Amino acid sequence: MRLAHRDWSAEPEAWARALDVSREAIELYASSDVIDLHLDSFIWTRIFGYDLRRKHGLGLFGRHFYSQVDFPRALEAGLTGGTWIITTNPFKPARWRRDAFFRNLDRIKALFAETASDFQHVRTAAEYRAARAAGRHGAFLGIQGGNALDHALDDVGRIPDGDILRCTVVHLTTSSLGQTSNPLPRRLSGKEGLTDRGRDFVRRLNDAKIFVDLAHISRKAFFEAAEVHDASQPLMVTHTGVAGVYEHWRNLTDEQLRVVADTGGTIGVMFQESFLAKKGATADTIVDHLAHICDTVGEDHASIGSDYDGAISPPPDVPTLFELPKLVQLMLDRGWSDARVRKILGGNFLRVVEQLRG
Repeated sequence: MRLAHRDWSAEPEAWARALDVSREAIELYASSDVIDLHLDSFIWTRIFGYDLRRKHGLGLFGRHFYSQVDFPRALEAGLTGGTWIITTNPFKPARWRRDAFFRNLDRIKALFAETASDFQHVRTAAEYRAARAAGRHGAFLGIQGGNALDHALDDVGRIPDGDILRCTVVHLTTSSLGQTSNPLPRRLSGKEGLTDRGRDFVRRLNDAKIFVDLAHISRKAFFEAAEVHDASQPLMVTHTGVAGVYEHWRNLTDEQLRVVADTGGTIGVMFQESFLAKKGATADTIVDHLAHICDTVGEDHASIGSDYDGAISPPPDVPTLFELPKLVQLMLDRGWSDARVRKILGGNFLRVVEQLRG
């Protein structure tokens, strides 16, 4: 099926007016690879049948929580690629989590097959570029919560070749694999760091060339995972803030940024306002976090991982994907080069994917 949507790229002046940005910002954005490292919209399809194929407005809570993304709005926003996430329910038994993951993998792949005129499931940078040459959005897939596969770690090998690009070791709860950064379950569990099972899990992800995503993991477990991780493979942290701008349990220290950069990896800045600043976060605050990554470890390691539809509250001036060109305007206002902007929008991510998978 062909998805009905407005092609704003054919109307750059109107697009610029709609967002109150310059035509220069629109043209730079529209000519770039624009890839969001973390889109959680599929969770709402699973929970209450949110139809990703249909254009929605904001949900019951306005810009908060959900209905920030769907397939038509991704196209209208000029999102050329993204990592669409299968999230794990940690409160179900391990076998149920495993079986649910494989069902959901088939289900989300079917959504891309149904919308193949506009979307294509891709596994490598080469496949992404082929999708773009055909005018399609390149859709990567990821797992939020490695406990989707902790019933039997051999299940990592059951994933069809390359179907999953990356996987967070943990999510918001401490599991058999290791400790979350979330302070409440960490205090309740009495567990610390990465478990032996978690170390084995990291090695299995390496063997399968699935990116080890160190979002959500505790700082102790972060360094332990990095130590066991295959040093020849780049690490990712797909959706996070940075403590150098705002100290928060969810955000990375400069030392953690350096660990990721030393592998050639990239760090995606997320849009949850309470992780960006104590109060008053805006699109400019997102750019502050990107700037800190660039200043600390270099512009080759900064990306965007919004976490839209991940039950987040984005800043009020970027409530949905459509407002992403505002970030470009703010970057240009700071005097950043076109090359830096293109790297952050998608170039760094593609370089990292190509490094691991081609």
